[in-house]
Amino acid sequence: MADPSIHDFLNHLAVERSLSVNTVAAYRRDLAKFEAYLDSHSLVIENVQESDIAGFLASLGHLAPASAGRTLVAVRRLFHFRNPTESPAASIRPPKLGLRLPKALTIAEMDLLLSSAAGEDPSSLRTLALIELLYGTGARISEAIGVDLADIDGSEGIIKYRGKGGKERLVPVGAPALSAIEAYQVRVRAPLAGKSRALFLNARGGRLTRQGAWLLIGAAAEGAGLGERVTPHALRHSFATHLLEGGADIRSVQELLGHASVATTQIYTLVTIDRLRDAYLEAHPRARSKR
Repeated sequence: MADPSIHDFLNHLAVERSLSVNTVAAYRRDLAKFEAYLDSHSLVIENVQESDIAGFLASLGHLAPASAGRTLVAVRRLFHFRNPTESPAASIRPPKLGLRLPKALTIAEMDLLLSSAAGEDPSSLRTLALIELLYGTGARISEAIGVDLADIDGSEGIIKYRGKGGKERLVPVGAPALSAIEAYQVRVRAPLAGKSRALFLNARGGRLTRQGAWLLIGAAAEGAGLGERVTPHALRHSFATHLLEGGADIRSVQELLGHASVATTQIYTLVTIDRLRDAYLEAHPRARSKR
């Protein structure tokens, strides 16, 4: 049985902070680890000390630093919710993270993926529309499957997304994505739709789920010979990386991605610098020292 304060905290995240179902579920999983640790050490939340938090963090040594750090964030926010001025977790530092650059596909790989997705059957038409939308607008998968027909303005080439925390943003959408969406709507969606407002539907006429979207993209990736490298988030990374490589300014990319801070977007500049460095080392006659 979860501690009442954990229940209250999760309810606060869902109702007052309006965090997504998936985000609240992640907090619930992380706090379940913490509560299991407390139970195994005969501790209760009311009596937890800084040393107990440190011990819990040490017990997460089998996890990747990012996962352990995320779990610590959940614990910190729980205690801040309980008492904003006095928290036993306030001075505990998360494990250091190595710099992990987002993995983007090359433009040639994107062409392979789109070719693999193309086809005249209902599944292919839906898959192509989904991939074109994700790559063409940089949407998160949750945003893409959350799109309703009313969110698309084809005449203006604009789509409305509802991002993290319920924040809405308008994003330009290009002709290839609009064309793929129109073909899917006319030939696949219309017979299934019923009263559904959702753009992407499953075979039963309900809104496409995250799992269903992953399966569609995974099948196209397998057909392109790209395997597990292709995920919905990899398409978002590719969108941002290719924009910056094409000369877009970072503030524009920030707004298109829906990042609250430009610091989050700056990670993509490191990806493009790496690619420029590789091209320089490969092509310039004086890039490498003579041996």
